[in-house]
This record gives sequence, structure tokens and C-alpha cells, in this order.
Amino acid sequence: MKFRVERDALADAVAWTAKSLPNRPPVPVLAGVLLRVLEGHLTVSGFDYEVSSQVRVLVNAESDGVTLVSGRLLAEITKSLPNKPVDVAAVGSHLELTCGSARFTLPTMPVEDYPTLPEMPPTAGQIDAAAFAAAVAQVAIAAGRDDTLPMMTGVRLEFEGETLTMLTTDRFRLALRELTWNPGEPGASFQALVPARTLADTAKTLGPLGGNVTIALAADGVGEGMIGFAGEGRRATSRLLDGDYPKLRSLFPDSYNAQARVKASSLVEVVKRVALVAERSTPVRLSFSEDGLVVEAGGTEDARASEALDCEYTGEPMTIAFNHQFLLDGLSVLDAPMAVLSFTNAMKPAVLSAGTEDSNGDADAKAAYRYLLMPIRLNS
Repeated sequence: MKFRVERDALADAVAWTAKSLPNRPPVPVLAGVLLRVLEGHLTVSGFDYEVSSQVRVLVNAESDGVTLVSGRLLAEITKSLPNKPVDVAAVGSHLELTCGSARFTLPTMPVEDYPTLPEMPPTAGQIDAAAFAAAVAQVAIAAGRDDTLPMMTGVRLEFEGETLTMLTTDRFRLALRELTWNPGEPGASFQALVPARTLADTAKTLGPLGGNVTIALAADGVGEGMIGFAGEGRRATSRLLDGDYPKLRSLFPDSYNAQARVKASSLVEVVKRVALVAERSTPVRLSFSEDGLVVEAGGTEDARASEALDCEYTGEPMTIAFNHQFLLDGLSVLDAPMAVLSFTNAMKPAVLSAGTEDSNGDADAKAAYRYLLMPIRLNS
């Protein structure tokens, strides 16, 4: 195997593939990335029996072949190379990389011990890559991180006709995002629970490439228990999570008794400043009235902070408290100039959604993105 490739193309391909490799692989070969050159293309692959990733890159090939080398080491080397074409050659039991005056020789691993990557499941449909990436980013923040509750670490995908709904929760907050997609079969209805970290990494990579992302999913038969994503020369597969995901939609109130509209960027800045005196578990308090909004927090040794900002508010005066990081997480992915906070009362979950600067009246109860946040009880 011998080929020449642009540095950036190689570094990007290896970095994305190596990102999904296990930190402590059960067998040494799973720490490797498989490099295969065939018909003028380099395919970089990684697999850990749960997640697979594969990238195709156009190269100037002198000879075809396949080799297996440490993924993380190769990723570190390729990103540090000078911005010049890279010559790669498999020589005996080593891989040689030459870029300008830099030269590296890496030991290879036995290719025959490497597992066969899974085939992509049948194609279910397509979705705009940028919209897909934005939606995944909005819901992934609310996914659980406790591996003892694996079901909560996933993103629930619900496909109903041309509507794709994404749902996540860590029991303290809930994120819901609806968007349109192009199903392969009109009226199709199915669900999948995908590991949030895998979905987020995949969407973040495929989104900037443009075009469409192909979603591959089978309810039964070939590819059962697996989902695949492909776009612009890249593909990834992931095992689905098991378990009955909780019925989350019913947690959103049907109506609200109060609502606030505030500039999202201003609220982010104020919460960050006020939270400087708050310990990790100390909430920030938001007091709403016709006069506007006051954000407050208190820390140890009588440290206190408060700041007022303009706010459009309808309803009875209310003080409600939130985990400040959870609140900032929701505000950071709104992708809108105005934040709309809807309340039932100070002891029940609030719903954060997006608003425009010229909108008025109540926010749409069926907004495309809704972020439900549990309040923290205040000591009286």
C-alpha cells in the first residue's frame, strides 16, 4: 500500500474515526484504525462492536492495500504535520508517513484479527444535514450522563410520516425538537433510541458538510437493533439502546398562567455574572413582575449578586429558581434572539422556547424546540 494525500483531508478523516475508539479496548486491535486503499480512494475505518465509523478520501494511489495502526497515535501525528502533502506507505510490519522533512514510522497490528465492520441497515430516508446537526445539538444537552441508567443517555427518535421528533431527558430537564425529513416510505412510523454522545458526534461532523444525511434503520430483519448515518463520503453505525423510554410529551403543560419574553443573549450574560457567587448546587433566582426581571444568587460567606434586565411579562409576579448551568444550557442552543419562558406556577416545570424580536402574545405551545426545566424549591 502506497499513496499520497492532502494533510488536512487525512487528518480530518483519522480524527473523526479515532474519536469513537474505546479508551480501554477489550482487545488491542480495537484501538486501531483500518486504512484501505482501493481504486484511488483511501477508506479510514474504526469499530468497537458498538459504534463504527468510516470515511472515504480521494488519494493518489501508487499501490492498493490494507493496514491497521493505532488510531489515537495516528490522529495526533496527522494533526501536527506541516501543511504539505503526506506520503504514506506500508513497509513490512510498519507504516511510514513522510510530510516535508517530517518522517514517522509506526508499528502495525494484524489486519486478520480486526472485526468486519457491520453493513448499513436499509435506508429509511434523508434529512438536511445542517438542520439535523442543529436539532441534535439542541436536544443532546438534556441527555443523561449516568451510565448506570443507559436508557437516559440516549436520544429518542420518533419518525411519523414527514415529522422527526427528538426527545431527551436526564430526569431534571427535558428537551424536545421537531423537524421535517424525507421518509423513504410515506406515512412510515417507527422509533429508535440512539446513544446521545454517538449521535452528537456524528451530527456535528456531517452537518457542516452540507447536502443531506441518509438515515438507515430497520425495524426487523437485516440491521435489526442498529442505526446508520451517511453523508458526503462518511458513514457511521451505532447499536441502539434497549428499554421502554418514558412518555415525555405529557410532561409539557397544555396551558400556562404566566409568560416572559427576554433577550436571550442578555439573559445569558446576566445569569453567568450572577452565578459567579453561586456554588455548583446553588440555584439562581429569577423574579418576574411587570417592572421586568431580577436575577439573584447567593453563595457562601454572605456573597450575593443581583442584576435587573428588561423583560416583557404577563401574569402574577413570580419568583422561581433553577440550576444555573441547566438554564444556560437551554439558552445556549435556542438559536433565536428572544427567549420565551412559560410558567404554570413557581413549583412546576417551566418551558423555554424560542421567540422573535417582533413576536407578541403567547408562544406557540407546539414550538419546534421546547426545553422543560424543573425548578428548585426555595427555602422560605
